[in-house]
Amino acid sequence: MHEETSLTVGRVNRVLTERVRPAIHSARVPLEITANRLPGEPIAPAEGLALEFEPFSAGSMWGPAWSTTWFRVRGEVPADWAGKRIEALIDLGFDINMPGFQCEALAYRPDGTPMKSINPRNQWVAIEAGPGEAVEFYLEGAANPVLLDYHPFLPTQEGDIQTSSPEPLYRVRHMDLAVFEPEVFDLSLDLEVLIELQAELPETSPRRMRILQALDNALDALDLQRIVETASDARAQLTEVLASPADASAHRIAAIGHAHIDSAWLWPVRETIRKVARTTSSMTTLIDEQPDFTYGMSSAQQYAWMKKHRSEVWERVKAAVEAGRFLPLGGMWVESDTVMPTGESLVRQFSHGQRFFEREFGIRSKGVWLPDSFGYSPALPQLMRRAGFEWFFTQKISWNQRNVFPHHSFLWEGIDGSRMFTHFPSMDTYNSQLSGKEVAKASRQFKENRVGTMSIAPVGWGDGGGGTTREMTGKASRLADLEGSAKVEWKHPDEFFDDARAELTDPAVWVGELYLELHRGTLTSQHATKALHRWAEQALIEAELWAATAAVQRGTEYPYEELDRLWQLVLLHEFHDILPGTSIAWVHREAVETLGDVISDAEALSATAREVLAGEGEKLLRFTPTSVGAATGARALGAAELSSEDFASGPAELTALRSAQGPEEGWLLENDLVSVTVSPEGLIVSAIDKDTGRETIPAGSPANLFQLHQDFPNMWDAWDIDRYYKNRVDDLTGVTSISASVIDGAATVLVKREFSQSTIEQTIILRPDSRTVLLLNDIEWNETEKLLKLAFPLDIFARETLAETQFGFQRRVTHVNTSWEAAKFETSMHRFVLAQEDDGFGAALINDSIYGYDTSREVDGDDVTTTIRLSLLRAPRFPDPETDHGMHQIEVGFVIGADAGIATAEGIALNAPATLVRGANEVEPLVSVSGEGIVVSSVKLADDRSGDVIVRVYESLGRRTRGVLSVGFAHSGIREISLIEDDVDDARTGGELALRPFEVRTLRISRA
Repeated sequence: MHEETSLTVGRVNRVLTERVRPAIHSARVPLEITANRLPGEPIAPAEGLALEFEPFSAGSMWGPAWSTTWFRVRGEVPADWAGKRIEALIDLGFDINMPGFQCEALAYRPDGTPMKSINPRNQWVAIEAGPGEAVEFYLEGAANPVLLDYHPFLPTQEGDIQTSSPEPLYRVRHMDLAVFEPEVFDLSLDLEVLIELQAELPETSPRRMRILQALDNALDALDLQRIVETASDARAQLTEVLASPADASAHRIAAIGHAHIDSAWLWPVRETIRKVARTTSSMTTLIDEQPDFTYGMSSAQQYAWMKKHRSEVWERVKAAVEAGRFLPLGGMWVESDTVMPTGESLVRQFSHGQRFFEREFGIRSKGVWLPDSFGYSPALPQLMRRAGFEWFFTQKISWNQRNVFPHHSFLWEGIDGSRMFTHFPSMDTYNSQLSGKEVAKASRQFKENRVGTMSIAPVGWGDGGGGTTREMTGKASRLADLEGSAKVEWKHPDEFFDDARAELTDPAVWVGELYLELHRGTLTSQHATKALHRWAEQALIEAELWAATAAVQRGTEYPYEELDRLWQLVLLHEFHDILPGTSIAWVHREAVETLGDVISDAEALSATAREVLAGEGEKLLRFTPTSVGAATGARALGAAELSSEDFASGPAELTALRSAQGPEEGWLLENDLVSVTVSPEGLIVSAIDKDTGRETIPAGSPANLFQLHQDFPNMWDAWDIDRYYKNRVDDLTGVTSISASVIDGAATVLVKREFSQSTIEQTIILRPDSRTVLLLNDIEWNETEKLLKLAFPLDIFARETLAETQFGFQRRVTHVNTSWEAAKFETSMHRFVLAQEDDGFGAALINDSIYGYDTSREVDGDDVTTTIRLSLLRAPRFPDPETDHGMHQIEVGFVIGADAGIATAEGIALNAPATLVRGANEVEPLVSVSGEGIVVSSVKLADDRSGDVIVRVYESLGRRTRGVLSVGFAHSGIREISLIEDDVDDARTGGELALRPFEVRTLRISRA
């Protein structure tokens, strides 16, 4: 930078920081403060305003972690402030710049009307009183502790109210009345916009030189001792450079007010409710003051919280929505993770979100808004399309560690071939401040610059809330048409996507998952939350099935309200910092409790329905909740009496192996399908498929091997697994005890291991007529910064793995030819992952509660080994210092001689076992399905409460298939509908099914 330029920049920055910004508020007088610290949880605003208040003075400490203090603030406007804009200035003890990550407050009028939030970037409240008039307002102060900014990623006990410190955290610096000087405020924005703009221009460009000269002229016109009086003179020197219009080819930025509020993260759900109230109060106030400003907010759950808990805020939001200024976005219940939830969960995210928006506002979202989730399932394009969405928005892939994603506006193609128009903001943030750096970056790195001209900017403070500020709206007005800058315009995302589609007539296509090359540990952290969530999903799917069957066949009431309530609790816990395991201890403590209650309540609904269906009697009935993988004699999606054939098979055999010298060398577990050898160390050293004679385990490389890694990522403890974790590994081959027996016809080996601070008790089971070796793992986990894997070397030359995702599976190569493949060193699955040779022989690993795995392939001469390792448990210390400590039950199945169909069936059977009930009546299923690879995902009654039956099916094997849906009750027709149960154009009718690979189809059966 030339010396003259450097001098001007330094001069402007100092004057702006030390003189202009402090002069935005001129005269100040202190306000009278009284306070009441609540002894427990937050209370309703009406109760807060009615409290008894004690004297409190500026400079005093307040607020132990997670506590609430109500402040009553009073004063009088000085008589000589006539004609001035009066504001209250409040500093609760802010010492970090990011709103939402420490103390904050919501201001109320004496009548309980919310005014706006108070946070580090929004410390003012407009005062409506005139000279000599009294001022009174209230502050609901939240003493949320700083968990991230002071000492990032250090363990802290402040993340749970049960362990946090009782000492006050914050010192009120001031609560004053002040005169707001609009001309000084405008000067500050003029200077800020121009000093940031010139920094992004070529060093010797004429435009930059003229801006620098204008800035020098402005400061020459500004008397630093009389800022208020000379601000207009300074601004006059900037008029010309601010009026110079942008080039015709300038990039266009569609700005949308935004505050990505995490539904839980470094704060509990109860605090999110207040964060939403604080932020939306500020945003509706800003909407009133800024005629061009529009604000967008996703997550129907957050709107529902306002309606239930903050009705005074809700009414303002409703009015702003009706005016078209407050924009409900996304069409989902929360901004969920999309990698781990089942397909049914994602469908319910859409259906509950859209139903709420339509019911409350009379609108539907046209696009899915997910700026911050940790990667995106390749099943998502089809699900979005079949739910009626037209576009998808995210930006998280810009966080990739290794590879730069090659597009910003493109078509995303999923596993079934469906495509969705997708946009990533080219400024790489969902918390834009419209800084010169951000705006220039948006224009400079927009990948579609040859054919496209526009990108989105979500503008506002987020994560912890805060939203857009008047400084940001002021910058937007200056950047609307400014030479050297992209053009900024407030715009509805729907309008942006319409315009972007129109100009990108042949967009690039990205095929497959949007894999985030970061945050790979989110597939494993907080196993208890993940396991209970998986089980809750299945419990609700079963509750719907049996409740629907009872309603149709026995005339019982279908529990619509209860099922909606339970689903919404599950959907909330799919938020992308809850299910991924990246929230504070308080959040996960409550998640475990809530999801446990959901399971109990859902199971109670199922039990009641099954009792009604079975009637009173002594027959032993097997209720089978799935359409595939049913055992002999079972009635899929119905109930059949157990017959003698169910017990015809003899027990699996168990043979102790001995060497010539006498000591045991393990055990042979065997049935008609497979034979499995377990070593004295409890390892699987042989697994033979009897149909083919194939050995699945490579010689000298035993499977069922627990491995312990050091796991200390560079950053983001609960989020990340860094590739160097593999550099250090301990094989856990030590055995405390091992024994074998035949239990209930199953060959069983019990292995106990102790290591470090933890223990594993594993039960190895081979049942008759099963090709799956079950591994039931009871783990007492007390490690720190460790990762537990379970390894299966396989004598299989697998060019790829097949990992289940929603309504199908995704293929991942086992080589690392490119940096893109190398980056996928930890990947996701649902109920199974399969390694298979070209001739169709393979082996699968199924599970009941885990999501992460890694794979590798090694060649030694003529021998090829494919190793799959399941990720069981982690032990990060931030944000929960005791992540995963305690007991865990993890069930894994090793399926010998598997293909995609077997893996799918075995995975479903493990996660949705049959239930035995005593009763009198067998139960015919409401529906049955034929056709290879066709799976019934759910059976329920319609959301519109018409009594119609909804059935969702999908093709599970990745190939075209035909089949028939048969109906077991009187009906007047079958027709195709959308995922969220809307009518569709050109709907296919009848029970004949012709499905494309991985196609999902939802059918409405009208009751006669």
